Amino acid sequence: MKKCDLIIIPLLLLLVASSCSKENEVLEQEPVAENVEQTSLEITDEVISVFKENYYNVSDISVADFMLPDGTLESRYQLEGDIFFSAEQFENLSQLDISTSKNYHTTNLVSPRTLTIIGYTGGSNALSTKEQTALQYAVNNYNALNLSINFTLTFGTDYQDKDMVIYHNPNESGAGGSAGFPSNGDPHQLIQIYGLENYDVNVIEHVITHEMGHSVGFRHTDWFSRQSCGQNVNEGTAGVGAIPIPGTPESYDSTSIMLACFSSGEDGEFNSNDIIALNYLY
Repeated sequence: MKKCDLIIIPLLLLLVASSCSKENEVLEQEPVAENVEQTSLEITDEVISVFKENYYNVSDISVADFMLPDGTLESRYQLEGDIFFSAEQFENLSQLDISTSKNYHTTNLVSPRTLTIIGYTGGSNALSTKEQTALQYAVNNYNALNLSINFTLTFGTDYQDKDMVIYHNPNESGAGGSAGFPSNGDPHQLIQIYGLENYDVNVIEHVITHEMGHSVGFRHTDWFSRQSCGQNVNEGTAGVGAIPIPGTPESYDSTSIMLACFSSGEDGEFNSNDIIALNYLY
């Protein structure tokens, strides 16, 4: 088990979006593959309005193919480069009552319990030995905090009933991962990583930890600028969409594990601000 050094989550933001963890600014690409599960999604004024009302940046909204662990592809809405919504998740979002912050918090956090997490080991979507080690490190770091949520980790291909599935997407270019936000008290189930095999295990640990953070309710800490990617772009948020955690900084924090983009020098650990934020929510 690794020593838990810890990175930052200054303003760990709720209402998760999938992560844009990538070295520098390697933007996530849409997978190109066959066997797409046909789901009719359209970008209408109503769809754009729902996302805007929930404080997402809709300037680059599109419909993209999302790969499942078994290699099947389905159409999903993609925003901010790396945030994916299935048709069902969009429907849940459209019905979300954001009139009070209390309801918003409750809907987008995970109910306290032990969560099952599996590292996928089947076919071309299997995690490598190094990626499996990094996943174990990430789970150990979360469990070491004694939160109201904790994880039991297994490896295999029987993923359907698991709370979280970590798997490799061979169709993506660049390096990083993607996930989503919690709903109905459950974490976002599917977490993809890609292009990481040539990185140190600590960097892979960082990306997986980051994506798990999204899946239990955190947004990028630099949502207001994406400065970690060398950008000056506001991902889109307001008082409800990105809620500061008391005791953590609201300004840019250069070592946060929830920064939008990562470097090749990451150590994969939480810092004191990350721990404050996680303990505040869980």
